[in-house]
Amino acid sequence: MGRRKGGKSANDSSSNHSDSLDVKVTRMSVDDEAIEEMAETSNIDNSTGEPPEDVIGSDKTSADYYFDSYSHFGIHEEMLKDTVRTKTYQNAIYKNTFLFKDKIVLDVGAGTGILSLFCAKAGAKHVYAVECSLMAEMAKEIVQKNGFSDVITVLKGKVEEIDLPVDHVDIIVSEWMGYFLLFENMLNTVLYARDKWLVDDGIVLPDRASLYLTAIEDADYKEDKIEFWHDVYGFDMSCIRKQSMMEPLVDTVDRNQIVTNCQLLKTMDISKMAPGDVSFTAQFKLIAERNDYIHALVAYFDVSFTKGHKLIGFSTGPKSRATHWKQTVLYLEDVLTICEGEALVGSMTVAPSKNNPRDVDIMVKYSLNGLRCSISRTQYYKMR
Repeated sequence: MGRRKGGKSANDSSSNHSDSLDVKVTRMSVDDEAIEEMAETSNIDNSTGEPPEDVIGSDKTSADYYFDSYSHFGIHEEMLKDTVRTKTYQNAIYKNTFLFKDKIVLDVGAGTGILSLFCAKAGAKHVYAVECSLMAEMAKEIVQKNGFSDVITVLKGKVEEIDLPVDHVDIIVSEWMGYFLLFENMLNTVLYARDKWLVDDGIVLPDRASLYLTAIEDADYKEDKIEFWHDVYGFDMSCIRKQSMMEPLVDTVDRNQIVTNCQLLKTMDISKMAPGDVSFTAQFKLIAERNDYIHALVAYFDVSFTKGHKLIGFSTGPKSRATHWKQTVLYLEDVLTICEGEALVGSMTVAPSKNNPRDVDIMVKYSLNGLRCSISRTQYYKMR
C-alpha cells in the first residue's frame, strides 16, 4: 500500500506545522499500573471481539468464524508470494536437513501445507500438519498431488483439541507471528504444542523473534487518515477521530521517513517462554538523527532460526525488503518537533485483550523535553 512518499522535514519551509515550533506543553503525569490501566480503557467502544450473531449462526462459535476466514485463498496466496517469508523458511529447512532427517515434525497452523512439504522433502520421517480452517481439505489434496501422502498427515482441528497419533515429536515448525508480532499470533498455541508433544531435546522453528520501535515523520498521511474526520463533505465527524487514533495502521513505511534510531523492545526465545510472557512493558529511548517532526511511532519485528549451522532469519523493518506483515504505525496525538540528538523517551505496555486474546491492547507513555517541544502524554491503542 506504500503511499507515503515525499514527506516534509522540519527544515522544509513548506511544512504546514509551524504552529508546533517552540511550543511548550505539559501533560498530566501517569501512574505505573500499566496493565490494569490499559484494561480499564479497553471497553471504550464496548467491543466484545465477537462477530454478529447473524454472521456466526446458531452452530458456529466466534473462534469458528475467525478460523474460517483463513479458508480464503487470497490470504494464502499473499503469504506464499511473500518470498522473504517463504524462502527464509525454505532455506532454514533445506540448508539444515540434518535437523529433519528421519525426524517426526509437527506443523502448527499448516495452511496450504507448504512448510510440511519443505520438511518432507528435507527427509522428515513423518510430518503432522495441523490446520484449523477449511484449508485443511485443500492441504490434503495438495499433499496427495505432490506424492507425499505417505509422509504427511493433515489433521483438521485446533492443536489444543486434537490427538496426535504419536506421543511426541522432534521438531515443531510454525509461522506463529502476527502483525505487530503479537496481533492474531499463534504463540500460545505453539507453546502448548511444545509443552505437550516436543521431546526434551526437540526444537521449535523459528525459535526467536525481536520487536523493535522507531519514530517517523508522516505529516501527509496523518492528515489524510486522522484529520480527515473534521470535515467530511462539509460535515463534522470528529467524534470518530478519537477512535481512529486508537487503531494502529498496518502499512509499509518509507525508510526516508525514519527520524530516530531503532530501539529493541522485546526478544522472545520460544525455548524459554511461558504463555504469559506475551504481556510485557518495555522502556524506549529514541534519539533523533536529524531535525524533523515526529508524527508516529513504528513497530516491526525480526525472526531468527538459530538451531542450524548458520543463522537464518528475516526482518519486517522499513529498511528491509517488504513482507506481508509490513510495519505497524501508531499515530501520536501531538506533532513533536525534535532536534538532532534529542531523545523521545517512554515505555510501551503490550497485553492480549481481555475480550479476545488474539487482539492486542497497547499503552504508550512518552515524553520529550527538547529545545522546541516539551511534552508528556499517555496514549492507548487497540489492534482489532
